[in-house]
Amino acid sequence: MADERDALIAATRRYHQTETAHEDARQQAIQAVLAALRVGVGPTEVERLSPFTGTYIRKIARENGIPPAPPGPKRATA
Repeated sequence: MADERDALIAATRRYHQTETAHEDARQQAIQAVLAALRVGVGPTEVERLSPFTGTYIRKIARENGIPPAPPGPKRATA
């Protein structure tokens, strides 16, 4: 029984360590998304290159003062 408890304690410790690392990586990805949108990378391209959905990208963009893309045809990206 002690072995299972020790394994569970160790697994929980690893979980919390990776949870922190995951949140740090998520914040870095959010900042990269915002930077890309600010320099004119289109939302569709940002979605394709990021780990986030278009809905979430729009949400964080609006929360950070980035307006929606204007309606109409979008410019082609290379």
